[in-house]
Amino acid sequence: MRRVLLVGGGHAHAWVIREGVAGEVTLVTPYPHHTYSGMLPGYVAGHYAAAEIRIDVAALCARAGVELVLGRVAVLDADKRIARLESGAEIAYDTASLDVGATSNAPDGALPAKPFEPFMARWEEVREGLRCVAVVGSGAAGVEMAMAIAHRTRARVVLYSDRPMFRAGLATRIARQLGRNGVELRNAAYAGESADLVVWTAGAHALPWLRASGLAVDERGFVLVDDRLRSVSHPEVLAAGDCATLRSAPHPKSGVYAVRHAPVLAANLRGEARRYAPQRRALALLSCGARYAIADWGGLSWEGAWVWRWKDRIDRRWVESFRP
Repeated sequence: MRRVLLVGGGHAHAWVIREGVAGEVTLVTPYPHHTYSGMLPGYVAGHYAAAEIRIDVAALCARAGVELVLGRVAVLDADKRIARLESGAEIAYDTASLDVGATSNAPDGALPAKPFEPFMARWEEVREGLRCVAVVGSGAAGVEMAMAIAHRTRARVVLYSDRPMFRAGLATRIARQLGRNGVELRNAAYAGESADLVVWTAGAHALPWLRASGLAVDERGFVLVDDRLRSVSHPEVLAAGDCATLRSAPHPKSGVYAVRHAPVLAANLRGEARRYAPQRRALALLSCGARYAIADWGGLSWEGAWVWRWKDRIDRRWVESFRP
């Protein structure tokens, strides 16, 4: 029987397990649940409990007959088709799929937003006594996190954004909402300014063991895949989400694309020949601290409480789809 190894319990692999894969399937992931990134700012802002934004991966595996191994891969030998875990255990595979996301380059003393589980635990420990918070990151994650923290706490929140990330019209809406939430925007790199808490949302960096695996990678160390999400050097290995770079059409490291990878990954793990083409227009929904959000699609944008309700319905529907 074909041995299928799934590494990482992210968006795409949750979908794969729910839809089913033939063979002896093993999932290696550090946590028995997966936190949905789209709802994390809402959790920080106090709109959701932790259980509402998590997919119960352990229960998914139990229903699907997938072996769950709680741990992390330390070494992947793509030529020998063996994964070695940090525990020392080795798992051989015929087909492997990687959905391990990305890491950050947060300096010592900063709290990276990823992985979500240690971030959430630390947030609950410190949020009550915060007076000044620095949020570092110029993209959607930094903007949402800064407004969520400002909404939930009485802390002074400073967002450090050293490069423009949004087109003019959307940037104007975001700047207005940052101001309404009392977030101070500094168009500069963070240089170690004093704060009770430094939340790091900047950058996406590949896990080091990907580059050392023997798989073909891009210049940043992410796995190069073809339009069927197969490694261009080892087609028995597939990759999805932030850890993968589509060779023919690179696109941003974003949960929007990771969700779109999921059905293609599941189909190809079942032996189909389904191709993935990045959408030309991606809907972005940015939460703004309170139950208020901004939508952006194809150069058009809207905002309001109704956008937050729309986003809330989409997010809840996604998480609920993995529950029995």
